[in-house]
This record gives sequence, structure tokens and C-alpha cells, in this order.
Amino acid sequence: MTERRAIFSGSVFEEQIGYARAVVDGDWVHVSGTTGFDYGAMTISDDVVEQAEQCLRNVGAALAEAGAGFSDVVRVRYLLPERADFEPCWPVLRRAFGEVRPAATMLVCGLADPRMKIEIEVYARRRGLRIEAVHGEGMLEEWRYVHNAVVPPAAMSFDEARERLGRYRLENAYLGDVLVGCSTVRPPAAEDAVATVIARVLPEYRRQGFGAALYERGLAHARVLGARGVETCVLAANEDGLLFARKHGFVEVERYVLDGVSDLWIDLRLSAGGS
Repeated sequence: MTERRAIFSGSVFEEQIGYARAVVDGDWVHVSGTTGFDYGAMTISDDVVEQAEQCLRNVGAALAEAGAGFSDVVRVRYLLPERADFEPCWPVLRRAFGEVRPAATMLVCGLADPRMKIEIEVYARRRGLRIEAVHGEGMLEEWRYVHNAVVPPAAMSFDEARERLGRYRLENAYLGDVLVGCSTVRPPAAEDAVATVIARVLPEYRRQGFGAALYERGLAHARVLGARGVETCVLAANEDGLLFARKHGFVEVERYVLDGVSDLWIDLRLSAGGS
């Protein structure tokens, strides 16, 4: 049976009007016209560029919840009441779609609220690799399985995994119905707003691009959360993981051994020229 699932952002408009932020229908993800409201506070900037940035954060969150990302977008529509407001938004839009190059349409039209200066609607198609946010005990147990298989010195119990789900974004990657990897995104912390992104792939599925897909998704989510820097953490014995991190622009910043164990860990930070 084809999957059909609704995704909600918490916007009061979704409840009042009766729609979902996005609908997953099989491999297709349909994201509703999305404006520049911060749905948590239901506030909106007066500046069209800031609204465009918030639109994309809202769209990115919906895509991530659907198991997709900006790289999966095949069509985008921009709706603006004022034609002159479109060009100032181009640099923001190019950062999201410049490499993807989806089909695009811009329409000048009225929007539902006079505070709204731009609305963005996208269609995306999830490709062979499916990445989904962990929800439910079954997916959490799968996440824990990959984590423990890749970093056995840091093996955790189900309760420990549940505790992390409450603090971090955890995702699983599937090839069809086969579990191939998982990821962790720790939100930005401290004054420098550094997030941690960790991608893990089971040994038998490495060197097929799955780690890169998990990493790109995690990096995109970290940016949605406002990260100004990104770190990752790799077990020193995991040569594949170190090679992957360095290939993607991470540079070593610290080596350490945790209390009570002898395994060496390496923290790496994404360099200015990294992806």
C-alpha cells in the first residue's frame, strides 16, 4: 500500500483552515504554500528577505520530517504581492536551490494576510535512499542497532537512546525497506552556535553515497536550527569514518579518551571551505 502521511508544523492556520504543512504520498512530498511566520511564536518579520529565509526554514523542516531534503525538490513556486520584492530574495533562494535547479514559477498575487510578503510551495520526490526522522520504539531500536554496530565502545541501552531522542534529532536511512545507516544532529550550543552532525553507515553498505546523503541532511537541519559552525565526532579506530569526515572538509580539533575506557575519540570541525 502506498504511504500517505500528513505533516504538521504547529501553525494555527493549518488547524483553522484545515490543511497539512506537507503530505507524503509514496515517494512524493507535497509542501503547502509556506510563509515567513515563525510558527512557534506566530510572529513574522517586516523584511521580505527575512521572510524568505524563514519560509525556507519552515519548508526544510517539513521536508526533513517527510524523509526528504532540498536536493529532492523538483518544482518550486514563489508567490509575492509585490513584484519588486522578488529580486532581493534571489541570493537566499539560490542558496537553497542553486545546485538543485528545480523547475520554478514566480507569481504576483495577493496573499492571505497583509503581513505576508512571500510564500513558497515545493514538490519533492524521495529517491531510492529513504531517510526519516526516528519516531516510535521500532525506529528507535533500529537507530540504536546501527549506533552500537558502528561505535561498539559507546554502545547504549534503549533507555539511553530514548533520552537522546528527547534532546537530539535522530534519523534512520533505508534502502527500500533495508536499514543501512543512521544519524544524529545535536542542536547548536554555546556562544559560537556549533551543532554536531554524525552520520553512521553499516559496514556492508559503505562507499555507496549513503553516508553523504545522511550527512547532507544532517547539515541542512543544523543550518535550519541556526548553526554557525558544525562539528562531528569519530572513533579513531573507524578509519572509514575519519576518511569520510576529512573528505567532506572536517579538520581535527581534539583527541581524547573518555573516563574509564581506553578507546580514542577524535572531534573534528567543518572548515570554512567545507560543504
